[in-house]
Amino acid sequence: MISSATLADSIQRLRLGERATLAQAMTLVESQHPRHQLLSTQLLDAIIPFTGNALRLGITGTPGAGKSTFLEAFGMLLIRKGLRVAVIAVDPSSPISGGSILGDKTRMTELARADAAFIRPVPSSGHLGGASQRARELMLLCEAAGFDVVIVETVGVGQSETEVASMVDCFLSLQIAGGGDDLQGIKKGIMEMADLIIINKDDGDNRANVAITRHMYDSALHILRRKYDEWQPQALACSALEKRGIEEIWQAIIDFKTCLTASGRLEKVRQQQAVDWLQKQAEEEALHLLFACSDFDRYFQQTLRSVRNHDLSPRTGLRHIREFIQHHYFD
Repeated sequence: MISSATLADSIQRLRLGERATLAQAMTLVESQHPRHQLLSTQLLDAIIPFTGNALRLGITGTPGAGKSTFLEAFGMLLIRKGLRVAVIAVDPSSPISGGSILGDKTRMTELARADAAFIRPVPSSGHLGGASQRARELMLLCEAAGFDVVIVETVGVGQSETEVASMVDCFLSLQIAGGGDDLQGIKKGIMEMADLIIINKDDGDNRANVAITRHMYDSALHILRRKYDEWQPQALACSALEKRGIEEIWQAIIDFKTCLTASGRLEKVRQQQAVDWLQKQAEEEALHLLFACSDFDRYFQQTLRSVRNHDLSPRTGLRHIREFIQHHYFD
């Protein structure tokens, strides 16, 4: 474990790309221990000048879309091109069992064994927002360690897509062709967030379905308002199983980066993401401090009981809480 005595040496080792040091740095940043919080802040402050050079990708996909197979084929393609690839898996946990929904890291065996790759799952324990906040800092550690492409992946449930889209340069949504109205299988919000929609499993008897689905998505993307004026989102098809179409997806990502870099948009997006991250962290910290006040916590629990017993409406309860905060902390 990194300590205050070894921090300077650990930063040097991290800059050299040592995988063991990167893993230790991630463990430190993930820790909620008060003593580790200060140390992780010092670590992150020290590496900031060495971040920002990697391409940040977000990949989401509903269970069954073949995301693990795609990530392995895509990651190995990048490695063959001489790039170092890090995968941060924001992994929502089952609200019932607490276990992993994805549980698929062991299926990316070839990528996991590659010297030029690094895979790190980030379990959320049912609170995706917190995991996503940590994922951004883990991404910075990967950049400081010299990785060329950092991929943040999540399963397409809840607010996971929004969380991931808010921390990356290019956001990919992995889909599959199915029966019936395929456009019903993807939320409109994802269509508006995605820079590229990838229809996987373009193989065997499914190729005709994929061609139809790709055309439907492509038509829909041209109707929706663009996320960026400079970029027209695209629908592409691939077979991760047969490793076909992966090169075309990488080229589309390069075109996206080139387009947004030339216009100056990419830098502005990253600046706004950093500001948004700070604001969200500040809000969470303020809430934490508020609930740490015993008088507020008692009043809050009392109000909850009144609402539960139908003595107060939720709206009246909220008004009481607002007035309590105003009177006790701001007047």
